[in-house]
Amino acid sequence: MSKIQKIVARHPYGFSLLAGGLSATGFAPLNLWPLTLAMLALWMAILIQVQSRKAALFSGWMFGLGHFIIGLNWIAKAFTFQAAMPGWLGYVAVVLLSLYLAVFPALAGLGAWLIGKAKPLAFILALAGFWIITEWMRSWVFSGFIWNPLSAVWLDVFIGPMWLRGVGTYGSSGLLILIVGLAFWIVRQIRHRGSYLPQAVVGRFASHKIGYLEGLGYMTLLIVIFLVDQMTITKPVVGNPANVTIVQPNIGQQDKWQAGYEEQNLTKLAQLTLREDDKPRIIFWPEAAIPDYLETGYPARYYYGRPPEFVRQQLASLMKPGDLLVLGALKLEFDEAGDRAVGARNSVFAMDAQHELLGRYDKAHLVPYGEYLPMRPFLSAIGLSRLAPGDFDFWPGPGARSIDLGKFGKAGIQVCYEIIFSGQVVDRDNRPDFIFNPSNDAWFGSWGPPQHLAQARLRAIEEGLPVIRSTPTGISAVIDANGTIRASVPMGQAGRIDSSLPQAKAPTLFARFGNALPLGLAIILLLSAIAIRLRAR
Repeated sequence: MSKIQKIVARHPYGFSLLAGGLSATGFAPLNLWPLTLAMLALWMAILIQVQSRKAALFSGWMFGLGHFIIGLNWIAKAFTFQAAMPGWLGYVAVVLLSLYLAVFPALAGLGAWLIGKAKPLAFILALAGFWIITEWMRSWVFSGFIWNPLSAVWLDVFIGPMWLRGVGTYGSSGLLILIVGLAFWIVRQIRHRGSYLPQAVVGRFASHKIGYLEGLGYMTLLIVIFLVDQMTITKPVVGNPANVTIVQPNIGQQDKWQAGYEEQNLTKLAQLTLREDDKPRIIFWPEAAIPDYLETGYPARYYYGRPPEFVRQQLASLMKPGDLLVLGALKLEFDEAGDRAVGARNSVFAMDAQHELLGRYDKAHLVPYGEYLPMRPFLSAIGLSRLAPGDFDFWPGPGARSIDLGKFGKAGIQVCYEIIFSGQVVDRDNRPDFIFNPSNDAWFGSWGPPQHLAQARLRAIEEGLPVIRSTPTGISAVIDANGTIRASVPMGQAGRIDSSLPQAKAPTLFARFGNALPLGLAIILLLSAIAIRLRAR
C-alpha cells in the first residue's frame, strides 16, 4: 500500500466528502466530467475497503453530502428574494437538504458493500444497480427532488445520449457507475496480478469465477440497446415545421411581482414579440409571464380594474392572424360560495389571435416551500413563509397533459422544475409533438439555470421530442429531439429566438416503456452481482 493509499485509508470519511464535492463539478456550468469520473473511482476505492456496515453507510453519506452541497449551492440564492427570511438561512437550507439527499448514495453504497465486499466485480455491479434504484427513489420519495442526476455529466460525451434513449436517465446513471467501476476493477486487476491489460482481463473471463455466458449476456444487452436506439433515431416524424418565437424579457425576480412594474414588464414582453412578417407562428412567453388573470368568472375585485377580456385583447394586439400565444399565468381557486379565493394554480394558457383561450395546463409537481408551505399551521406560526410571494398555497394539477394547438400540433407542457422528472413529462396516451417548458430561473443563481437547461436536454433525448424553453432571465432555448441546443438566449440578457420547431422523432425505447427499463436493468445488475458472490463461495 502506497503512502497516499494509507492516508486515504486512515481518513475514509473526509476523503469521501472531498470526492463527493469534487464529483459535482462535472455538472453544468463547470462541466468538469473527467473529475467526476476520477472522484467516483476514488469513492469506490474507499468504499470497498471499509470494514463495517456503519462505515460503508457513513462513507456513502459523506460522499452524497459533498456532492449535493456543491451541486445545489444555487438554492441559497432563492432566499435573498424573500424579505421574511435572512439570506444566511439559504446556506443552512442547502446543507439541510443535502443531509437528507445524501441518504440515497449512502443506501447505494451500503447495499453494494453488503453484496460485494469480498468480490470487487460483484461490488461494482451492485453499486450500479443500487444507484439506479436510489436515484429513481429520489424522484418520488417525499414528493421527490431529482435535480442533477448523475447521467447529466456525460450528456455531451461518450455514448451518454444513446443510453438515455434506451434506458433513460436513471439507467444511464447506473451505466456510468458501471463503466467507471469496470475501469477501476481492471486497474485493480493489473496492479494485483502484475500483468498487462489483455492478460488481466481475458484471464478473469477465462476463469470459472466469471463465465463466458455472463460476458456474452452483457454484450448482448448492449448490442440490443444500440440496435433499437439506431432504429429509433433514424425515424423522424415528418411534417411541416412550425415557426416559433421565444421571448426572454430579462425581468429579474426583484421586479417580477413588485407593485407598479406591471406595465413596464408587459412593455418588455411586447417589444420582443412584435414582428414585421405575416408567417403564422407560436409565441412562447415564460412562466407566470403576466400578473393578470385570463379567465372570466372571478369576483370583480380580483381583477384590479383589468378585466380578463381587456387583458386578452391587449395580448391579441401583439399577434398577427394565425398566430398563437402560449404563456404562463395564474388561475385562482375559490371556496364553495365562489366569493373568496382559497388557492391558486400555476398555469399555462394557449390563446389565439381572436383572444380566445384554447386550453390550459396546471402545474402538477409543485415546489415545496416555493409554491406551497408544508405543515403550514406550524411553520407559519414560527414566522416562515413560502419563497414565492402570495397569501395562499398553489394547488397541483392532474399531471402530464397535451394541449391541441390545431395546425401547430400538440404541445406537452411542463412548468419549470417539472421537466427534471424522468418518465413523467409526457402524456403517453396522447403523445405531443413537442414539450414547452416555461420557467422562472431568475432566483436560481448562476449555477441553477445551466443545470436546469441540461435536464431539459435529458428529457428531449429520452422522449425523442424537441423542447422549447422560455424564461424571464435565461436560459431560453430551442432543443431538438437529439438534445442539441439549436438556439438560445444567454442568462441576464433580453432577447428573442425566431426559429422553426425541430421535428419530433418516433417514440424512443424509453418513451415506450418508461422507467420499467432502468429498473429492469437494475435488477439484472443486482442479480448478476449476487450470482458472482454465490459462485465465489
